Amino acid sequence: MGEEETNMAQLGSVALNGSSPKKVAYFYDSDIGNYAYVTGHPMKPHRIRLAHSLIMQYNLYQKMEIYRAKPATRGEMTQFHTDDYIDFLQKVTPDNMDSYMREQGKYNVGDDCPVFDGLFEFCGISAGGSMEGAARLNRQKCDIAVNWAGGLHHAKKCEASGFCYVNDIVLGILELLRFMKRVLYIDIDVHHGDGVEEAFYTTDRVMTVSFHKYGEYFPGTGELRDIGIGQGKHYSVNYPLRDGITDESYKSIFEPVIENVMKYYQPEAVVLQCGGDSLSGDRLGCFNLSMDGHANCVSYVKSFGLPTLVLGGGGYTMRNVARTWAYETGVLVGQDMSRTLPYNEYYEYYAPDFELNVRSSNMENSNSREYLEKITAAVIDNLRNTGPVPSVQMQDVPRKPFGGMTDEEEAELDDLDEDENKDVRMTEHRWDKQVENGAEFEPSDDDEIARANGATRQSSNKRTFTDFGKDTEEEDAANSVEAADGKAAEANPEDSHDVNDDTIEDIGATEQEKEPAAETSVEKADNDKTDGDGDVGMTDSAPAEEEAKIKEEELETENASAPEAAGTATAEPEKPAEEPNAKQDETNASKDTEKPAGDEESKAEKAETADKEEQPADAMDVDGDKEREGEAKVTEAAS
Repeated sequence: MGEEETNMAQLGSVALNGSSPKKVAYFYDSDIGNYAYVTGHPMKPHRIRLAHSLIMQYNLYQKMEIYRAKPATRGEMTQFHTDDYIDFLQKVTPDNMDSYMREQGKYNVGDDCPVFDGLFEFCGISAGGSMEGAARLNRQKCDIAVNWAGGLHHAKKCEASGFCYVNDIVLGILELLRFMKRVLYIDIDVHHGDGVEEAFYTTDRVMTVSFHKYGEYFPGTGELRDIGIGQGKHYSVNYPLRDGITDESYKSIFEPVIENVMKYYQPEAVVLQCGGDSLSGDRLGCFNLSMDGHANCVSYVKSFGLPTLVLGGGGYTMRNVARTWAYETGVLVGQDMSRTLPYNEYYEYYAPDFELNVRSSNMENSNSREYLEKITAAVIDNLRNTGPVPSVQMQDVPRKPFGGMTDEEEAELDDLDEDENKDVRMTEHRWDKQVENGAEFEPSDDDEIARANGATRQSSNKRTFTDFGKDTEEEDAANSVEAADGKAAEANPEDSHDVNDDTIEDIGATEQEKEPAAETSVEKADNDKTDGDGDVGMTDSAPAEEEAKIKEEELETENASAPEAAGTATAEPEKPAEEPNAKQDETNASKDTEKPAGDEESKAEKAETADKEEQPADAMDVDGDKEREGEAKVTEAAS
C-alpha cells in the first residue's frame, strides 16, 4: 500500500480513490476450455480453465461477482466486423472448409488462424464477456470487469490474424463509447496490438498505448513514429522494445508513460490487455518479466480508480499464464494470496515447485538505459501535442445501449440466467470433437519452443515444422543412391537448416522448391537398378516372379522334347527366341506334304517371329506359352 499511495500522491487528483475497495465483475464461461485449435497449435483455450480453477481454489469468488455472459450474436459482432466475414465464420467448419478455399484466402483463415469445431461459438463467448463487461461499467454496476477469455487484439475488420478471429477489445471499446467521452486502451502483450490501433487510428476518442517487441517480429507494426492520422494524430502511442526487458526496466517506462497519458488525455475509462506472452519463459515471447513485474502494471492502472475492463490475450506457456492471471485477479479484488498453490484438479501442471510464482531468467536485457530514456522522451513529447481534451458528440448517451435493456430488465435476465444456464447442455459427441488431445495439455508442452514456433503452418501448401527433418532424410537417401552409381553428390550449403523464428517461412519456401528435384533423382536411381537390360529410364515389362516362372516352364519343355530330337544339337536356354527359327527350317523341308493352308500359316508365324525379335527379350517371354504350342504343332507335322 505504501508504494500505491506514493504513486497516487504523485498523480494528484487523477487517481480517484484508488485505495478503496472495488466492485469487481468476473466473466467466465465453463465451455471455453472445451474448444481447441488444431493439434500442435500453441494457442490453447484450456489455459483459461486452469486460471479459473486457481481463482476458485483461492476463494477469490467471495470478493467478486461471477457472471456467465451471453455469447455475442452475429449482429453484435458486425458492429465492427463486416457482414461477409462474420457470415463466413458462422458457416465454415472442418467438414466443409474445402468448399470455402477462396474465402479462407480472402479472410486469412487457415494458417495461424485455422478452422476448428465450434469456431463461431468460441468467438461469441470471447466477445460476449468483453461486451457485457463494458455494458456493466457503463451502467455503473461494477468498477472493474474481468474477462480472461478476451483480449484478442490482432483481429481486423474483415480478416483474422495472429490466432484472433473476432476483436472483442474493439467491440468492448465501442460499447464504452456509448457513454464515455474518452477511452484509454493499454496493451502489455509482447506483440503489438495492431488490430485495436487500426480500428481507432483516425479518432481522438480512443487513445491506444502499446508496449511491445518491435523488429523482425509478428506482426511487424508499432513503430515509434506511428502516432495516428487525421483527427487521431498523436492519439496512437507505440513503445517499441527489444528482447529480454526486465521488471525494473519495464516499470521505469510503464509508469511514467501512463502517468503522462492520464495527465494529458484524461480518459473516463480504461481497457487493459494483459497478454501473458510477455512473461519470462513464454513459448513464443522474448521478454523477461516475472509474475510480479507483470502484475505491477495491473496494480498501477487500478490505482487511478477509473472504470476498467481487464482482458486476457496472448500467453503460450499454460501454467505460467494461469498463475499470473489468477494472481492479477487477486490484485484487482485486493486479496493477499499465499505463494503455495492450493491443491486443485490441475495440480500436476505446476510441478516441480507448486508455487504461485513465475520467475525471471538470466536472459540478457537488450534494452539499454539510454535507449529506454530516448524512447520515453519521444513518447511524452508526442503526448504534449495532443492539445485540448477531445470533445464528444452532441448526444452523450446513445438511444440503444448494449442489449437495449433497462436495469429492471437486466435484473430479470440475471435471475433467468441463473435458472436456465445449468440446463444448457451439448451432446457428448460434439464435446468429443472439440476437446483437445490430452497430450496437448502436458506440462512438457512448453519445453519444445522451436517446434511450437513453427506449429502454425498447417495448410496444404505450407508445411509444418517437422517436415524439414523429413526432407533432409529424403535428400540424404537420394545422395547415397547417386554415389553408388558413381555420381558425385555435391554438398549444398542450404541443406543445413538452422531453424529459428525469423527463417521458418523462408526455409519452407526453399524446401518446397527442392522437393521435386529430390523425387526425380530417387526415381532415376531406382530405374537404373531395376532395369534388366541396362537402358536408363526404361522399366522391364515382366515382374521378377513371372520371369522366373517362365524360365522354369521353358526348362521343362526342353527336357520333354529331348528324346524326340535325338541327334539334334541342343538349343541354348539363354536364346529361347531362336528356337522358332530352327523349327521353321524343318517345316519348310516338309512343305510338300502339307496343305496350302500350311504355307500361309508358316508365313504368319515368320512375321510374328520377326516382330518379336524387335521387342525386348523380357517382353517376348511373356508370350512363351503361345510359342511352345506352335513348336509342338511343327514337331508333329515334321514327324
